[in-house]
Amino acid sequence: MRRPFELNRRRFLIGTSGAVFALRFLPSLAPRHAHAGADSSSFFVAMRQANGVQCATEGESDRFWPSAHGPLTTEGMLAENRAVSELADYAADLLIVSGTNFAFPGNGCGHSGGGNQCLTAARVSDDPSGNASLAMGESVDNVIARQLNQPGVDPLTLYAGRMSGYIDEVLSYRGPMDLRGADPNPWTVFEREFGLIGLSDQLIAQIRARRTSVNDLVAEQMTGLLNNPRLSALDRQRLELHPSSIRDLEIDLSCELPPPEEIAAIEAMSGGAQENDNLEVVARMQADLIALAFACERTHAATLQIGDGNDGTEYTVAGQKLPNFHMISHRIFSHGAEGDPIPGAEMMHHEIDRIHARMFKHLLDRLAERTTATGERLLDSTIALWTNDLANRYHGYNNVPQVLAGNARGYLRTGHYIDAGNVTHNKFFNTILNAVGCSKDDGSPIDDFGDDSLEPGEIDAMKA
Repeated sequence: MRRPFELNRRRFLIGTSGAVFALRFLPSLAPRHAHAGADSSSFFVAMRQANGVQCATEGESDRFWPSAHGPLTTEGMLAENRAVSELADYAADLLIVSGTNFAFPGNGCGHSGGGNQCLTAARVSDDPSGNASLAMGESVDNVIARQLNQPGVDPLTLYAGRMSGYIDEVLSYRGPMDLRGADPNPWTVFEREFGLIGLSDQLIAQIRARRTSVNDLVAEQMTGLLNNPRLSALDRQRLELHPSSIRDLEIDLSCELPPPEEIAAIEAMSGGAQENDNLEVVARMQADLIALAFACERTHAATLQIGDGNDGTEYTVAGQKLPNFHMISHRIFSHGAEGDPIPGAEMMHHEIDRIHARMFKHLLDRLAERTTATGERLLDSTIALWTNDLANRYHGYNNVPQVLAGNARGYLRTGHYIDAGNVTHNKFFNTILNAVGCSKDDGSPIDDFGDDSLEPGEIDAMKA
């Protein structure tokens, strides 16, 4: 059974076939408090990995970070063969940032405490504590959604992997101790965000082949909109241009739906979305939906959490299923401090880092393939972040991996690996918030995201 459309997000035209088509937002028909700058702002997505990365810690070689700060090139990244080398094709689009730290200690569970701070730069709750601890502030995706989305539209909050019940979602916070649930099922996401009510596979194929004009399906509703006395002159001009550009609504609004076979695959995955062996496929599907949501301007912010709070996925490398990832990160067959060693755990962790890098690259591929309504590459108006709720296998909170792609229309200094200077990561997110077009209530740049005890400011080395 399909979920009902959320009509506050878009104005819809219902064609003679019963199909529903999303019409590009018309400001003069919106509530008066709609954000004025949404059409020119950028997008933000964070993909979160658990359990830290394999890096230089107590005798282990560094297989994650580039070997030296400075410019990034495809050739140089491939030659070093680090985990981030999986992203070499996007060297010019990357900004890899070392030297950012979580400001506050965890409260009885390093994984939960790291997840609490990952996108919030907020303190960890005293009560609840341990694996149930929560962030005492809102997350960066929520700030972006509040400022740039249409009223009432939340950030897209997605998940890939099994929820174990010990620590599940950790990323998106509406405010202090108000954790937002994440959707682990790409099919329910697709139905909720993009399901076209009554649209048959045959009609989709006809529209995509341009054998049927969307104009024919929505002519009566278009006429009604043009006769609306509230319609501004500018919006009237926009509508009058539609007959020449609306033949394939999804393409012309940078909102082309996946082909029917891909939609069918998403639906087929619904029953097994949380199965261990489906994590990577589900992560790619969720990434596809994020890119589609941005292209369709459904939201300006999204998160994708890979695995639960202490990801226990059994990843497969070269046809071999590895032990529990959380145990691998401990290097022993245990979720605690004592257990038999896992032979080759260091390299296993590195290979799992590379799997996450490839999942992030898939997201970048989708953002690079799509264009915005103004014709630019979607990646160029997006900041995509691959981050972690720990720094390393020792539950460290210093030098948390931060890998960015996209420059938000030139705000960030891409093509570089930089040292932020051993700063608390609220400054990292101040920089990102300003890059995507957020501001304080008075219009000035944001310098105070996160806990109010933290030193304000941006990271100047991140800026172009």
